[in-house]
Amino acid sequence: MIIKKLVLHNFRVFRGSHEIELMPKRRESEYHDRPIVLFGGLNGAGKTSILSAIRLALYGRLAFDGLVHNQDYIDQLSALIHNGVNQTVRPDNASVELVFTYNQSGVESEFTVIRSWKRDKKDRLQLLQNGKSLDELNYDQCQGFLNELIPHGIADLFFFDGEKIASLAEDESGKILQTAVRRLLGLDLISKLRSDLSIFLKRQGAKSLGSQQQKKIEQLEEEKNLFAKKSEHFRFEADLAMARIELISRDILKYEGMLSAQGGAFALTKTQEQQKVAELIKEKDLLEKSLRNECDGTLPYALAPNILSRLLKKLSDEAAIKRADSFNTELSHFLDQLKANIGFRGKGSLKIATEAIEDQLAIYMESKPQGKVIFDISERETGMIQHAIEQESQRAWSRFIEQRGLLNQIEHQLEQAASNIERAPEDEQLLDLFQTLRDLDAKRQDERHKYKSLLEKAKQAMISQLDCARQIQKLHDKEREHYGFSSAIKHAEESINLLDEYSHVLTQARVKTLEKNFEKAYRKLARKEDLQIKARINPQSFDVELVDESGIAINRKSLSAGEKQIYAIAILEALATTSGRQLPVIIDTPLGRLDSHHRDKLIEHYFPFASHQVILLSTDTEVDERYFASKLKDDISHSYQIQFDAASKSSSLVKGYFWQPKHTLAREVN
Repeated sequence: MIIKKLVLHNFRVFRGSHEIELMPKRRESEYHDRPIVLFGGLNGAGKTSILSAIRLALYGRLAFDGLVHNQDYIDQLSALIHNGVNQTVRPDNASVELVFTYNQSGVESEFTVIRSWKRDKKDRLQLLQNGKSLDELNYDQCQGFLNELIPHGIADLFFFDGEKIASLAEDESGKILQTAVRRLLGLDLISKLRSDLSIFLKRQGAKSLGSQQQKKIEQLEEEKNLFAKKSEHFRFEADLAMARIELISRDILKYEGMLSAQGGAFALTKTQEQQKVAELIKEKDLLEKSLRNECDGTLPYALAPNILSRLLKKLSDEAAIKRADSFNTELSHFLDQLKANIGFRGKGSLKIATEAIEDQLAIYMESKPQGKVIFDISERETGMIQHAIEQESQRAWSRFIEQRGLLNQIEHQLEQAASNIERAPEDEQLLDLFQTLRDLDAKRQDERHKYKSLLEKAKQAMISQLDCARQIQKLHDKEREHYGFSSAIKHAEESINLLDEYSHVLTQARVKTLEKNFEKAYRKLARKEDLQIKARINPQSFDVELVDESGIAINRKSLSAGEKQIYAIAILEALATTSGRQLPVIIDTPLGRLDSHHRDKLIEHYFPFASHQVILLSTDTEVDERYFASKLKDDISHSYQIQFDAASKSSSLVKGYFWQPKHTLAREVN
């Protein structure tokens, strides 16, 4: 995959439209592309907006964490529209457009994703392939198609910012890395366990209360009246109902993702497409019948305009010849009678006049059309033929062209509908998923009704019940501390048995590959005086343990800030390499916490080789003048500087970098 272009319109700090070329280029004398496209900007100028726009264009609501309701997504989109200088000039719409190439089964295609939205409205999604709009796909089908191309969990390993690196570096528990490993291996469903731990701990804590604490709770319960007991019960049941709602909502999102990945968006419209095909076939039959009727009429006349023009001229000439012959015959007959009369009466001036008329007639007839009459049809028949050729055939041709165009449209629609039907899996394949989603949705509705009812009842008894509930909760919290969070995690993980033998073997192999890739990446980036560490991953629990060269476990707290940062970048590179995907790498503010030596390592051994396309979003203190002019000079394709205007409260992009505003773009070589 190569990202060619990004277009921002009223997106965050970017007011108006901004087109950004991201295709790596080379200079005329070079044979290889320069992979790095560099963006420079001070804090708050809009560097993170570049990364956010790319993620939003590809993933929509998945670009935001923790969204459950559609309204939450709409609110997030509205917040991304440029605010303007004041309320009177505030834009009401925004869009992001991403153009990229992607290789599928050895065939490279260019895709254009356009995501647009208005304030307080849901977004619209348009997808083009090789310049042709995929109008046969609706919104959900377009999003499902993008999710199939570049899965969201995999893209997180390639598109990341400095905060993500910092979180991974400071994560002493290893939970963030565990999540990344699960996503890489396609086993992130195990993370559902976390959402169950709170209920599990609460139940286990209640069961493990000692006798003394139980007596205190019983005394408190006896001191409370029936109304207080109901209040405690309603509050506890309401908490459980809300937890069940959250679990069901997460399950629904998970199954919706599975449905989309298996072509569910196409399956939802399969019946409609089949009905559409039946109607189109009927329309096609009618049009074909109409076209055949046209061919049986005057339409063939329109197919030979030249020969039929000659026919009409021949008929016109014959009509003129027949009129001249008729005139000559009648006048000759008259002259014969006139001569007879003159001969009877004697010679005189009348005879001279008659001879003069004959001479003039001969001269006159020589100028008239002459020739052989072939068709010898009447003028009425000639007129009918002329009307059929000049008028009726043209009308038939116009109707033929119109109907043929409609027939082409119907055949194109049939091809699109057939393509959508082919993409849709068989109903039996998705029946279980559809049924599961229906059952989960009905279950969630029931839980919501229960939750509202329980809250209303608990509200009425809140005042009299509050003090006793607080004391009971303190007892539960105290016992939970004794029980131990880690022990509960261990028991919960031991109870999971979701992987069969094949997944177990696959996990073992991928984990070993990840460990080797991490070791290779870390050695490349670390200094000689740094602690040489390796990653040891438990293939059952996915717990990541750091060990030194002697195999002794290392406490993450003992690592220096620079070592933590290098460790985080190395593990991200290892995850990306293990995934096997050829995706661009986008890094936002990557050097903020590194010292000069670690920065040199990262600049020399990571950025130029991280991917075939590397988009760096940096401040002037990270990729500084020294790095820009020397160490990265031969690897930068082109650069941009993001400038923020305080007066307009917006940013713009100019070619170049902080110290070279006139930096020349590398010329593209075909």
